[in-house]
Amino acid sequence: MDAGIVGLPNVGKSTLFNALTKANALAANYPFATIEPNVGVVPIPDPRLDTIVSFIPTQKIVPAALRLVDIAGIVKGASAGEGLGNKFLSHIREVDAILHVVRCFTKAPGGEEVLHVSGSVDPLRDIEVINTELMLADLETIDGALGKAERAAKSGDKESIARFEVLKKLKPHLSAGKPARSLKVDDPEQQRQMRMLGMISAKRVLYVMNVDEDDLEGQSAACKAVRELAAGEGSEVVPVCARIESELSQLPDAERTEMLEALGLKEPALAAVARAAYHLLGLQSFFTAGPKEVRAWTVSCGATAPQGAGVIHTDFERGFIRAEIYSLDDLAQYKNERAIREAGRLRTEGRDYVMKDGDICHFLFNV
Repeated sequence: MDAGIVGLPNVGKSTLFNALTKANALAANYPFATIEPNVGVVPIPDPRLDTIVSFIPTQKIVPAALRLVDIAGIVKGASAGEGLGNKFLSHIREVDAILHVVRCFTKAPGGEEVLHVSGSVDPLRDIEVINTELMLADLETIDGALGKAERAAKSGDKESIARFEVLKKLKPHLSAGKPARSLKVDDPEQQRQMRMLGMISAKRVLYVMNVDEDDLEGQSAACKAVRELAAGEGSEVVPVCARIESELSQLPDAERTEMLEALGLKEPALAAVARAAYHLLGLQSFFTAGPKEVRAWTVSCGATAPQGAGVIHTDFERGFIRAEIYSLDDLAQYKNERAIREAGRLRTEGRDYVMKDGDICHFLFNV
């Protein structure tokens, strides 16, 4: 699954993307520095891996990862072709969730001004600009689909009827300035048609507040306003100083630890961004552990044991027999898998088992 980084030009999107993916180049300080979307793979920091390795020594540790897409800055009028317009909107349509970078900082290091496309710092205005463009793009999609959907619904086909009903509900909802994700749809077939429509404004959002260096916890008036807005729409918020995170990402481990201590931080803020994006997408991790490798694997919340096995290899899902599973608490208590088995704590789970975050697994299969 992919998360796309969006925002107005010069809010720190590309700086954040480069820090997350440990890229070397920093974003240029002018609009449209990113034209084609850059794609990077971001490791998900997970201290549980270190705990597992403390009991099961291994040659290699592989964390879970998330694909991140850096999408060029959107400007007011993008849905009508302003700036680089619909090209950017098409890139957003392809991702599964949105990381919306919001400018809450006022000055760059050294006190110099960083230009803002609207001439001033106002995060709520910026959020409204982006959300409006996404909703306008969705309305354009709906207007193009309504006529065809209405004709198809006259055939009496249940799927066609459900699609037409969803489109009829969406149009006034979006026209009132409400994103598609806030539309409540109870009918299961209508819910399915809603997902198939691929509305941009239906995607879940994580607001990444790019803050000043003296406001790392995001307590400014601007940040408080963003937090209130996010709480009202059920979105998540993470404060980040993109420039500090960019510096941290370039440092050796020892120097990074020293800088974090000086800043009073336990970990880079980007760790919180990566984890929040992971959860935003409805993802969780399970683990496999052995002398060659300890690895975190990614599955959707609600995935069954065979589906989890299929993440490792499609043959594992096709020939699934059973899963042997224990928890991190079991490992901490009994110290090794043999003792866990002897204590009767190694669970045998079948095809209907729903994977839990943090499961440590062995899959048995036959093809």
